[in-house]
Amino acid sequence: MRLSVIQRILGQLLISFSLTLLPPIGVSLWYQDHEFIVFISVFLMMFFLGIICWFPAREAKQELRLNDGFVITAGFWIVLSLLSALPFLFTPHLDFAKSVFEAVSGFTTTGATVISGLDELPKSLLYYRQQLQWFGGLGIIVFAIAVLPMLGIGGMQLYRAETPGPMHDEKLVPRLRYTAEYLLYVYIILTVACALAYWWAGMDWFDALCHSFSTLSTGGFSTHDASLAYFNSPAIEIIAMIFMVLGSFNFAVHFIAWRKLDMRLYWDDIQARVFVFIVLFISSICTIILMISGVYSDFWTALRYSSFQLISIISTTGFLTADFSNWPSILPVFILASGFIGGCVGSTAGGFRVIRIILLYKQAMRGIMRLIHPHALLVIKVGQRRVSNDIVQAVGEYSVLYMASYIFLSLLFMATGVDMISAFSGVAACFNMVGPGLGEVAVIYGSISDTGLWILSFAMLLGRLEIYTLLVLLMPAFWQK
Repeated sequence: MRLSVIQRILGQLLISFSLTLLPPIGVSLWYQDHEFIVFISVFLMMFFLGIICWFPAREAKQELRLNDGFVITAGFWIVLSLLSALPFLFTPHLDFAKSVFEAVSGFTTTGATVISGLDELPKSLLYYRQQLQWFGGLGIIVFAIAVLPMLGIGGMQLYRAETPGPMHDEKLVPRLRYTAEYLLYVYIILTVACALAYWWAGMDWFDALCHSFSTLSTGGFSTHDASLAYFNSPAIEIIAMIFMVLGSFNFAVHFIAWRKLDMRLYWDDIQARVFVFIVLFISSICTIILMISGVYSDFWTALRYSSFQLISIISTTGFLTADFSNWPSILPVFILASGFIGGCVGSTAGGFRVIRIILLYKQAMRGIMRLIHPHALLVIKVGQRRVSNDIVQAVGEYSVLYMASYIFLSLLFMATGVDMISAFSGVAACFNMVGPGLGEVAVIYGSISDTGLWILSFAMLLGRLEIYTLLVLLMPAFWQK
């Protein structure tokens, strides 16, 4: 492990990311909310900490190894979450555990919050929360590779550490830096389009920009306590649903479809097709149950609220237009469980990811066919591509770790004193980066103890980095030469 190289890159990343504190300073000065001193202080602290890390190791130029990439990825997320929690200590006067929880929730695009009274907060802090999610959307490390050409090293190790899902070695262009740049361009274009659409539908410029950040990142933070229900606008909800779905698609598919001017490529992507089918199927069931139970007597009203909440949860965004935790029958559990599915690999959404669901289904069908035809040579394909047994095995291994981590963290969270429903739904909401849960965590997490918040913060980081990146650091073999 090349510690000097790790130190140099972490320093460069901290220096560069400190510049993201400048927009909140500008917002504070524009709205004259007197919070600019807080953001200037955090900016200077992050900048000089980066200098302290970078300067002694500035001559370290060796190529990164995969282990180095894991350390940089996990280290940067943890350090940056701690530093980015500082503004929450001063303005809403949160304690340290709550501040870190809010910052981690932003970076991991979870959208869970401990803050009430959002409508009364300074504009600069509201903007800051939304910006955290936007930078977390495509992954801070991949983003840094796109905007930090001064790194001067191969970045494939960072890319693997940041996106350890199946098919993660695919790139749009031969060099990772240009791949990250193209994905960033797509991300920016969709964000601008979303902001313009929100503004057209009736939001002011500030709300439109802030909500576009959390929509494309599938984050779910809002500038209002009531979330999107504050606007009570079908047009705004339709725009949100469209861009939440787009945020749940593989961004490489966006780029290729735009470059070739062929929208049929969306339909050709099996992840996108399966995701849309799942949304249509579950939202239909939810609409029918809501009408039968009498919650909404009108079909279009039932469809409006059921489809929005389903898309919001399955995309792991977490916007609310209705309190689905109070819906009848199995609907609350059904909707929250959709967050386990999540979006496509290569998207900003969390969850287990659609491609893994597809591969597990095909593996199960292959097992059944082997019982019928023991001597047949059966191959798993995704689209027209054959999937190697190594990838299928990796998905199986990930599934075991995924469920074991979820159950362990849920039991650990329940040991802090919360009830079973709040424990298992809260960890599900944080682990899958959904945001709202059930019970005590249906809307905000303010009543959770500090110990519980630390557990949930770890769950968010574990889910965002897809388990391996953090768990591998806990293995003694990782640190052996």
